[in-house]
Amino acid sequence: MTTNLIVGAGTELDHWNNARCLTHMPHIDLTRLVPDGVRAVIIAPHPDDEILGCGGVLQLLHAAGRSLLLMSITDGTASHPGSAQWTPERLRQVRPQESEEAVTRLGLSGLNWVRGGFEDTQVASSEDAVSDFIKQHLRPGDVVFATWREDGHSDHDAVGRASSRAAKAVGATLHEVPIWAWHWAHNDDPRVPWKRARKVALSPYAIARKRYAAQAFTSQLEHDPSTGLAVLPAPVLERLLQPFEVVFLQE
Repeated sequence: MTTNLIVGAGTELDHWNNARCLTHMPHIDLTRLVPDGVRAVIIAPHPDDEILGCGGVLQLLHAAGRSLLLMSITDGTASHPGSAQWTPERLRQVRPQESEEAVTRLGLSGLNWVRGGFEDTQVASSEDAVSDFIKQHLRPGDVVFATWREDGHSDHDAVGRASSRAAKAVGATLHEVPIWAWHWAHNDDPRVPWKRARKVALSPYAIARKRYAAQAFTSQLEHDPSTGLAVLPAPVLERLLQPFEVVFLQE
């Protein structure tokens, strides 16, 4: 998906709260997706995607005793173009620290974590190298959760494609996670693979911890006086803090 779909206020939360596609979406037991003895790998294009897309999944897998690997492809240095407050140099230091704090807030400190350091917003131009980077850290039999390859953000899309290639090359399973799709899609949107979609139900406790973890992303949540914007304004964040997470099962 090459068109930038992340514009305007996006689809309202009330729309999703009443969406038939979510009401009738089948649930899935996460331990069926990641059986005992199998490692789960969560691949985030930017620091915060591992929480916003998979904060509940991470908690459930950790509680089930599954081995976990987190993979960050970029350091998120391009989140504030033109900002005097959040320069790329500052973001390179702060955003990975925010991710580590968020994971700690989930109660998951000490996880294995690898960082690619690829250029934010330019992942597509390095897609072969990104795929090779992912592949070198995967094992046969891993279950991988990566951003959906048609999520609407160029980095998310490229990470989805690169993860798919890497998983196929090593014999791993790939499931995809929508994040920005909740901004531009709508109920029964034909662009979304609803037939592959499954809900992972989250307990009130898991939702509360995910919400607490998301508050660690100060750089993304704060209003930036130099640009007049926040990267993750409240309505955007609330769409990602529902009592479930969605995965698109491997085709």
